[in-house]
Amino acid sequence: MSTKFIAAVVQASPVLFDLEKTLAKTAHLVSEASSKGAKLALFPEAFISAYPRGLSFGTVVGSRSTEGRETWLRYWNSSIEVPSKATDQLGEMARKANLFLVIGVNEKDTVSGTMYCTMLYFNPKGELMGKHRKLKPTAAERIIWGEGDGSTLSTFNTSLGKMGGLICWENYMPLARTAMYQKGVQLYLAPTADSRESWQHTLKHIALEGRCFVMGCNQFVTKSMYPSDLPGITDLNHQPEVMSRGGSVIVAPSGEVLAGPLWDEEGMLTAEIDINEVIKSKLDFDPVGHYARNDVFSLTVEGQPDSEEFG
Repeated sequence: MSTKFIAAVVQASPVLFDLEKTLAKTAHLVSEASSKGAKLALFPEAFISAYPRGLSFGTVVGSRSTEGRETWLRYWNSSIEVPSKATDQLGEMARKANLFLVIGVNEKDTVSGTMYCTMLYFNPKGELMGKHRKLKPTAAERIIWGEGDGSTLSTFNTSLGKMGGLICWENYMPLARTAMYQKGVQLYLAPTADSRESWQHTLKHIALEGRCFVMGCNQFVTKSMYPSDLPGITDLNHQPEVMSRGGSVIVAPSGEVLAGPLWDEEGMLTAEIDINEVIKSKLDFDPVGHYARNDVFSLTVEGQPDSEEFG
């Protein structure tokens, strides 16, 4: 079996707050990734159907506005249940393209009424392998997203290698990263909304620390992409035209940048991944093996599932 394959990172925006048009755009981009020979395609955080950058949802400490609740309703209606017709469509995209598809979504729990920032994993058969819910939304994100738990701190054994990952600033949580390393992650997927230059250092550090390939993926978004009739749109009056510059990148276990970073435009990065580079990199460092002090340190993760096997 070949240890090499092409990976693609998709830097794009959804059709903000429009589920059906975003799914159509996703299908086009998945097909494009396949045409480039990709066997794994990663999409950004909250790609379906918006990372609501710049919006307040009418909240200040101690009160919420009627208009803000209308913004929330629009956001809720453009998010998806898991599983659902929308996840079936995403699975079919992966099947037709014959690739692993990993994509950030806003997952709505219609029983509790809570929304989660979630990463979905599909295999080339079109099956939903599983999901990861963001453990800790950052700052004002806590208004719109609930917290995930250890039950979705997932990794998957696949024909490409062991894949898993964390969303955005979860990657600043040392124990969350260690939980991924303990599961033997080789393909570390890091969709984000952070477009700062400093984020590049974080992704390189994870590659070196975890001795894994790291795929960082962000949206490129401008203010003009927001629907003009969105309740609360005046929140953006003082925002810059470019709301997110992107900064998607693919990094090797050596810390070498294989593709990117991509700034200030939509686009698709591709790189050849050789899983043998993960093994080679562990000659001199293994964060949970020969370079660990398991007699001194230990980490227990409540509810973390075993790695699942997928073709």
